[in-house]
Amino acid sequence: MKELSHVNSDAQVEMVNVAGKQSTLRTARAYAEVHVSAQVYEAIANKFSKKGDVLTVAQIAGIQAAKKTYELIPLCHNIFISKVDLKLELAAGNMVTINSFAATNGPTGIEMEALTAVSVAALTVYDMCKALDKSIRISNIHLLEKTGGKSGDFISRATDSK
Repeated sequence: MKELSHVNSDAQVEMVNVAGKQSTLRTARAYAEVHVSAQVYEAIANKFSKKGDVLTVAQIAGIQAAKKTYELIPLCHNIFISKVDLKLELAAGNMVTINSFAATNGPTGIEMEALTAVSVAALTVYDMCKALDKSIRISNIHLLEKTGGKSGDFISRATDSK
């Protein structure tokens, strides 16, 4: 039976010790959706925002957030990030889809950075568009896949994401 990784034998919270782990190439991809009204969708598509190009600003925010994940999530390691990439697209049904990719060569995974990237990018879309409509909904944030490390590869079984 698997156990929680951030709890020691005395049931106390602790940061995982990765000092003796081998560095390997590790990657992760994550996904999020932002559901908006037709008015907000049109504003994003036409780059009509007083704060700037919504998708570009959200992309930069997501990349920046990935680099600061260890500051946001208490037990995350400060890792060397080799690559972070975000793709935001307008999709059918008045939706913005957000896909991230992150890579590192190190002793611990990069899933949290990929997830943080899509989460903060989604929040940035909300922030930039909330003046038009506060009913914006963020959903379906999840890990699509991860590679490398002791636990091996993981591919999501979710069928409603890219």
